[in-house]
Amino acid sequence: MHILLMASAFNSLTQRVHAELRDRGHSVVVELALHDTSFRDAVDRHHPELVVAPMLKRVVPQDVWAAHTFLIVHPGPVGDRGPSSLDWAIHEGVDRWGVTVLQANAEMDGGDVWATLDCAVPQVGKSDLYRNEVSDAAAAAVLLAVERFASGAHTPQPQIPARAGDIARPRPRFHQDLRRVIWESDTTQTVLRKLRAGDSHPGVLDSLLGDEWFLHGGHPEGELRGHPGELLATRAGAICRATVDGAVWIPELRLRRKAGEPVTFKLPAAQALGDRLPRLPEHSVPPHLGSVQRTWSDIRYHEEGGAGFLSFSFPSGAMSTAHCRRLLDAYRAACSRPTTLLILGGGRDFFSNGIHLNVIEAADDPAAASWENIQAMDDLVEAVLTTTDRLVVSAMGGNAAAGGVMLALAADEVWCRSGAVLNPHYRLMGLYGSEYWTYSLPRRVGAAVADRLMQEALPVSAAGGLRLGLVDRLVACAPQEFSGEVRHLATRLASSPGARARIAAKEPERERQEAVKPLAAYRDEELGRMFRTFSDPDAPYHALRRAFVRKEAPERTPSHLCGSRSEPFRVR
Repeated sequence: MHILLMASAFNSLTQRVHAELRDRGHSVVVELALHDTSFRDAVDRHHPELVVAPMLKRVVPQDVWAAHTFLIVHPGPVGDRGPSSLDWAIHEGVDRWGVTVLQANAEMDGGDVWATLDCAVPQVGKSDLYRNEVSDAAAAAVLLAVERFASGAHTPQPQIPARAGDIARPRPRFHQDLRRVIWESDTTQTVLRKLRAGDSHPGVLDSLLGDEWFLHGGHPEGELRGHPGELLATRAGAICRATVDGAVWIPELRLRRKAGEPVTFKLPAAQALGDRLPRLPEHSVPPHLGSVQRTWSDIRYHEEGGAGFLSFSFPSGAMSTAHCRRLLDAYRAACSRPTTLLILGGGRDFFSNGIHLNVIEAADDPAAASWENIQAMDDLVEAVLTTTDRLVVSAMGGNAAAGGVMLALAADEVWCRSGAVLNPHYRLMGLYGSEYWTYSLPRRVGAAVADRLMQEALPVSAAGGLRLGLVDRLVACAPQEFSGEVRHLATRLASSPGARARIAAKEPERERQEAVKPLAAYRDEELGRMFRTFSDPDAPYHALRRAFVRKEAPERTPSHLCGSRSEPFRVR
C-alpha cells in the first residue's frame, strides 16, 4: 500500500511508524504539516491510498479528511481529548494509559476509532514515556489500523461521549500554573511529578537566582537535605535543590526568552547558570557506588555473574566532551575488573545520539568545541574497539543516532530492544561523520549497504537493524523489562563455554585488522574531513546545527523524506 505520513515533525514516533511500515512492505512518503496548504499539496502530489498522522499539531482541513481516509494517532485512550494528554496522565498519577488511532473529522480527537491499545505508565519523564511505552502502543495500533483498512472489511467504531468522572475525557491545555513548583510546600514526589510531566517540552517555569528558567528533568536525591528551594550541590552538570522532605536533581535548564532576545535552548544546569551559580560542593558519585546509593547518577557500574554492567543515561542522548571523558574513565575502570563480559548501556531510553550540539552551540567558539567533542567521542569509541581481554556488548534499550550508533557498533555484539529506532547517518547535520564509522559500518553490513544507509539518511527499526547486520540480538520486551532481560542474557553469555575462546581470538583478529589498515588511518581520514567542515564558517553544518538547537521550523519538507516513494530496505 502507498501511505502518506503527515506530521508536524519527523520526530521519534513518526520515524518509528515510518520504519515499521517499510518493514512490512509498504511504500511510504513523509510530508511535514507546516501550514494548511501542506495537506492539500501533499495528497495532490502523492495520491496516497491512506494518510496517517503519527504526530500532528494542526487541524486537518475539511476538504482533505472528507476526500481521504486520514488516521490520527492520539496519545491517549478512547475518550481522551486535548493537546496535553500525557501531561495530564503523569500529573494525575495514572498507572495505565493508552493510544488511539482515530479518523479525522470535524471534531478534534473525536473521530471514529480504528484501533486502540493500552500501555503502562512507569514513573519516568514524559519524553521517555512517549519514546517507549507510548511508542510501542502507537506503532502496534497503527499497524493494526493499516491492516484493518487494507482488508476493506473493517468498520471503525464511533466514540462514546465521556461521562463525568471518566479518566479518559476532554481536557484543556496543561498550562504553567499547574506545573509551577511551590518549593515551600511541595513534597519531593510532587516536585518530581511536575518535572516529569514537562521534562522535555515545555519544561517547568521557575524563578532561580534572579532569573526565570524552565527546569528540564528531575531525579530524586535520598541523602542531601536543606531549606526548601535551596541549592545544595552540583553533580555532572546537574544541580540539586531541596524540597520540604528531601531534594531533587535537575539536569538541565533553559533561560526564559525575553522580548527581542535570541531563542534560548536547554543546557546542563550548572553551565546554564554560569556565573550566577554560587559556590556549591560537587557531590560526585563513583560509578560503582551509583547503583547502591539512594541518589541519581548518570553513569553506574555493577557486576553480576562474571559480567560487568556499565550503564549511562544522558539527557536527549547527547554526549558532550565532559560526558565522553567521564564515560571513558568509567569504561577503563570497568575494564580493570576481572570480568569476562562488559555490558555497555542497558538502560531503558536513549543509548546515544553522538556529540552534544546544544553545548557546542553555546560555546564561545563552536568550531573548536565541535572539534574537541568529536575527539572525545572518538577516544571513547577507540577504547571499545581495542578492548581485547573481554567481550563487550552494547545494550540499546532506546533510540540511537549518528555517533551513538557507531559507539554501539564498536562492541563485539549489539543487543537492541525491539522498539528502538536507529539513525546510522550524519549528512542531515552536514557532517561526513567520525567515530570510526568507515571501519565499523561496512564491517557489519558491507560497503554497499553502508553507503545506502548514509545517503538515504532514513531511520531503521530494530528488526530492520537485525536484518541488515547492525544488530545481533533483538530483545522483545517492554521498556521496563529491558535491563532485567539484559542481565539474564549477559550472565548466561559470560558463563558460556565459548566465551573464553571468543576472547582469545580477539587480539589476533585485531592485529590482523591493524596490518590491513590501522584504526588510526580510519580516524585520520574521517577527522580530516570533519576538521575542514568545523573550520569553515560557511559550511552547512553551522547553520544546520543552529537551526536544530533553536528548533527552527523548516521551510519545506526535506527532499529525502518526500522526494520519492521510500521502499522497504532490503539487503542487496
